[in-house]
Amino acid sequence: MAQEAPPQGPAGGPVGPAGGPVAQPQATAQPQALKARVSALIASAPRWLPMVLVLEGLLMFVLAVKVPPGPLRGVDPADIDGLGLISALPVTAFLAILIMLVSFFVTVAQSTDRKFLLLFQIAAIAFALHGVGSLVASEPRFPTAYIHAGFVEFISRTGETAIGIDARMGWPGFFALFAFVTKAAGISDMTTILQWTPLLSNLLYLLPFVLILRQVVATTRARWFAALLFVLVQWIGQDYFSPQGFTFALYLAYVAILLRWFGRVEPRTRPIAPKGLRKLLGRLDAMTPGELANTGTYRADKLLMLMMLMALFIASVASHQITPFMMLGVLTAFLLVKRTSLTWGLPFFLGLVVAAWISYMTVGFWASQIDTIFGGLGNVLSNLRSNTGDRIEGTDPAHAMVLQARLGILVVILGLAAAGLFRRLRRGVFDRSALILLCVPVLALGLQNYGGEIGLRIYMFALPGACLLAAYAFFPNLPADSADVREETVPLRKRNVRFNPELTRKVSVVLAACFAVLFAMAFLLARYGNEKFERVTTGEVAALHYVYDHDKPSARVLYLVPKLGPEVTPTLPWGERDVERVSFNEQALVHKDPTKIADAVKALQEQPRNSYLMVSTGQVSYLQLNEGYPADWGAKFRAALDTSPSLKRVFSNKDAALYTWKKFVRGTEIPEPNSYKGRGDPTSPWTPVGIGALVVTWVALLGYEIIRLNGPNRARRARKRLLFLAVPAFVVAIAVIIERFIYIAQNN
Repeated sequence: MAQEAPPQGPAGGPVGPAGGPVAQPQATAQPQALKARVSALIASAPRWLPMVLVLEGLLMFVLAVKVPPGPLRGVDPADIDGLGLISALPVTAFLAILIMLVSFFVTVAQSTDRKFLLLFQIAAIAFALHGVGSLVASEPRFPTAYIHAGFVEFISRTGETAIGIDARMGWPGFFALFAFVTKAAGISDMTTILQWTPLLSNLLYLLPFVLILRQVVATTRARWFAALLFVLVQWIGQDYFSPQGFTFALYLAYVAILLRWFGRVEPRTRPIAPKGLRKLLGRLDAMTPGELANTGTYRADKLLMLMMLMALFIASVASHQITPFMMLGVLTAFLLVKRTSLTWGLPFFLGLVVAAWISYMTVGFWASQIDTIFGGLGNVLSNLRSNTGDRIEGTDPAHAMVLQARLGILVVILGLAAAGLFRRLRRGVFDRSALILLCVPVLALGLQNYGGEIGLRIYMFALPGACLLAAYAFFPNLPADSADVREETVPLRKRNVRFNPELTRKVSVVLAACFAVLFAMAFLLARYGNEKFERVTTGEVAALHYVYDHDKPSARVLYLVPKLGPEVTPTLPWGERDVERVSFNEQALVHKDPTKIADAVKALQEQPRNSYLMVSTGQVSYLQLNEGYPADWGAKFRAALDTSPSLKRVFSNKDAALYTWKKFVRGTEIPEPNSYKGRGDPTSPWTPVGIGALVVTWVALLGYEIIRLNGPNRARRARKRLLFLAVPAFVVAIAVIIERFIYIAQNN
């Protein structure tokens, strides 16, 4: 029997018990809601995608380098060759860096200024690039960091400095600061501090540099791309536990204060000359300034910042030899181009601080070696060659690529800076401050060659200006005139418009991203290209700890050199403890033939008891990469020393070995260490007069500068009286400083 069809409603649907229609399942509404949610999620991707990408890239990078070595993961130190750490990094590490860079450019391409996200992304990229050495190393890298830790340990233990131990003790500010901090905190092992200082230093550099970027007239893209470039091209490795790394942060803070609280931007009111050089300078002066003017700062704030400015400078004077001259040069240049509201009294004040410190506080260093200090003055070409050609000649072919990559980064970043300056000038903007920050450090070529490293210092101090101008090569436009307008202003040509401005902006972002990827890969090659001998192994540290445990009353360590000379620094973690007892001043000459050990044995024989000849993987790797020694040289050299009847091996592991003389004449005693306490610093007859003149000059110039903060027309008579007092006192102070150099040098 056929069933009857259910009753139908008016619309053709089933009828319920009450005669109304039965509700249908919302099957069609659910896909539409899901589709709407997906569309909303995709539309909001610019907000959440960059954060997801940077977190994913950061986690991926840490896992890629920290997990045990395997396919596409882990770092095996045995794989490090002449190219450095880049040869041992897994592919996933490079992909992680690429993901973080993509995250940054997804954010920077947006119209909004997402400050905290952009800063976090740059910090994450800095963690990957500058922290990878610390992540993969078993011991703190870079051997020279250990001697700096030794200075800190000495000051903490004895409560005094000793320039007789090392010339760097004449500038003890950095070491004394960390001696105080570690002793107050009860820290006896500085391994963790040494391990992570490079990363922490670069993160610290970002803070004042971002403040500098906030004082320039530039778009959001230009500012943040400059900050990224600052991280990507900082390959020189001066950020380890060292005075120069510490004072570079002080330098950046010093420049930031100059621009933020004492910046000066005034429109040109004088007419432009009709012709000649004055016409060109006048046209440049009439352009739109590339810096923001300082407005709305309270007098008390300026006074506080002036004290901070002077404190940063004095801390640099007490800590490093080069940084104060960079600070002084920048301040003087700002005054010359009228980009600061400070007066000419301040550079004379600060310059006298530098001269007085060298003359009165480092006498033990320069008293007997005036030629060493002033011998390099003016030798620009010689100083330049000692930092370029001399570092490329005679190296391993693979390692030569590392050195060429460093020069390549230098050439590209300077080329981009020139292009950025040109593009800004085309838009009527003259970036005086950025140009000063780029050019002033180059003047240091006229100073000493600084042990062949003055070029590295110049590159480091020129980076802020170079990175800012290089960012203008991609994003040269001015920011919008109103806060309501998010887009940047794009000066359009009235004729011959070649490209759509919107297309140009997109192409600029893509080009900037491509250069960023290239710089990141080149950074890994340039920064960690010396990893084969700059990394420190546990075995090397253990060998030197054996020396420290047997250094009573003194000990000597001989290190390997291809040629004898004072400019060769030990490629081993030297001086971590007992710097007054253990001497690393002796060298052992070695040859490419590992069986020729006669010179090394003779050098050890000439030393007193408790002297050690140290052979380590770091030294051997240095000889192989930079001097062309054979690949099996280290093993054969140790084997030859083991068979020598005159030597005795007292310590050995796979990374290091210590040898000493087998037999000494009965009754021979271990000598006492050289006394680091001299007979007192020499002085001159006019020194008391000079000290008095210094005090008078500083008080008068400081008073003049403080009064001037109230305005150029305030207390003119009082300022004039202070100048009348300061000028003769300054002349006397300088005359006594010169007299001290002449008198003490002639009598010592």
